[in-house]
Amino acid sequence: MTNRVLILGGSGRIGSSVAADLVTHTSAQIVITGRNIAVGKRVCDRLGPRVQFLPVELTDQETLKTSIANIDLVIHCAGPFHYRDDHVIKHCIEAGVNYVDVSDHPSYTRKAMELRSAAEAAGITAIINTGIFPGISNSMVRWDVEQLDEAERIHLSYVVAGSGGAGVTVMRTTFLGLQHPFQAWIDGEWQLVKPYSDREIIEFPHYGPVDVYWFDVPEAFTLPNAFPVKTVITKFGTVPRFYNFLTWSVARWWHPWLLQQTPVIEFLSHVSHFMTDVTDHLSGIGVAIRSEVTGKKDGRAARSRSTLVHSNTAIAAGYGTGSVAQLVLSNQLRKPGVWTVEEALPTNLFEQTMQERGLQIQHQFD
Repeated sequence: MTNRVLILGGSGRIGSSVAADLVTHTSAQIVITGRNIAVGKRVCDRLGPRVQFLPVELTDQETLKTSIANIDLVIHCAGPFHYRDDHVIKHCIEAGVNYVDVSDHPSYTRKAMELRSAAEAAGITAIINTGIFPGISNSMVRWDVEQLDEAERIHLSYVVAGSGGAGVTVMRTTFLGLQHPFQAWIDGEWQLVKPYSDREIIEFPHYGPVDVYWFDVPEAFTLPNAFPVKTVITKFGTVPRFYNFLTWSVARWWHPWLLQQTPVIEFLSHVSHFMTDVTDHLSGIGVAIRSEVTGKKDGRAARSRSTLVHSNTAIAAGYGTGSVAQLVLSNQLRKPGVWTVEEALPTNLFEQTMQERGLQIQHQFD
């Protein structure tokens, strides 16, 4: 029987990239949702006859429940996840439908993880944080951790060029991430850090030296839960470099109250998106990830490092989520409960699906 997949937010940049990946790597029938019928139809025309559009509002609980019924897999791509509650994954648990998402905010990740026992009892596999970062980045960390006998410190950093090809949503995510200090696992204890603080200059493939700053992402607490390390550092930066200064200045000089007002976030997001529409032609819309894990191997100090570059952030996110969905649909990845991708996805399957997509990850071991 042909698998049936429902992609919530599937008419958006990330969701349509996931749909495109599934068209290429599976035989599934795909239903994408969104609020704009004209946009949804254009995406379907581009992706072919296996993709259909269904207008769905996430707040319409009855329509959502009906849409999830008779589906084999739900993929939640309707961000920003700062604003989302857990009713989608709860509906999947009630209906016995497997679930994957591209969630990228700690608040949503915590809500989903609280449902682990319920998902396990229902026998459904729910894999969260599966895009590019979090997502592919977390699996890169797992690969590096597995090269050592004892991992002590994880340093995970990202750089995105311009808009990343992900539309205004990525801008909202950036500014929403500046709202509050967050807990980071440093030297074996939780410590409060300010977003976009403690600048480092990291050498990335293709982009060269880039300023990166602390950023509130799910990996900051999911990686310490998954791996027995003493420190986890998660930092983020953008190119062109002046966008980093603009974001840093907002984080440092704007009153926290302002950053908690929706109109302010929308203003900053749309102004930034307008600017990147201009600079994307020069900077590109790519992404680079650098994972570095230090610890011990054979009783000696050792370091494992992985790097990745892709020319389109949205397409790379589609690879991350699409590959997990492919494995769930084919029953190669079955793990009842709610799991982060680094907990659920074995390295051999990760490497297999990345090779199928031609995504090259460079490894270095010292």
